[in-house]
Amino acid sequence: MDKQICNIIKKIREKTPLVHAITNYVTINDCANILLAFGASPAMVEAYDESYDFAKISSAIYINLGSLTKEQETAILMASISAKNNNVPVVLDPVACGAIPRKLSVINKISELGKIDVIKGNIGEIKVLAGQASKVRGVDSVDEGEGIIEACKIVAGKYNCTVVATGKVDTISDGKRVAQIYNGTEMFTKVTGAGCMLGALCAGACGAEEDKFKAVCSAVAWMNISGELAFEGAKFPGSFKVKLIDYIYSLNKETFMQKLNMEII
Repeated sequence: MDKQICNIIKKIREKTPLVHAITNYVTINDCANILLAFGASPAMVEAYDESYDFAKISSAIYINLGSLTKEQETAILMASISAKNNNVPVVLDPVACGAIPRKLSVINKISELGKIDVIKGNIGEIKVLAGQASKVRGVDSVDEGEGIIEACKIVAGKYNCTVVATGKVDTISDGKRVAQIYNGTEMFTKVTGAGCMLGALCAGACGAEEDKFKAVCSAVAWMNISGELAFEGAKFPGSFKVKLIDYIYSLNKETFMQKLNMEII
């Protein structure tokens, strides 16, 4: 499994998947740059009268609900419908779905009209989608993660997708398989957009690999190990963010395999 997820990065860089991203205004530039460093090709297309046509020529779609405008909502639904009609994988980041009821309504529309292949959220967001009690503060989770494996399985079954729950330990499940990745750094919580960037990487990986479980395992592990290395060379948030993108670009197979700390349950 370790070698398989490492080889997905090679696939990404050979295929250069086109990722159609509709993300929040705070992190558009971050998501575009980290996708380029990863080996993908970002396109930040959110005009509602362009999103259907662009989605059908894309390798994957990344939908982030962070700063959701009415135009974005329409663009998201059009892209989702196009993804369903043209079999394009969709990665959804349900930002703040535990704090803003409207977000749940939009997620339900995406599920009904289009498709969802991966949901990537923090522990609080995933527990909310699972119908469980959770602790959230705005867009952030303050949940310690008890019962998160079961929550991931519930959400995976509910939306027929693969689920990524981020926290001190990142949990991934497609309802049958479960992986937990122990790599990472607390510095991710000190910069804006770490979760958004990870969601974009998940879309990049899904654009190159059909097995969504393995694809998102590769993206999460690559992000987390890059973060560890970035923190070794940059102890402060500003320089850390620059180093993170550098290591997303320069991390090699040997270092990845040496540092990977993943458990398949």
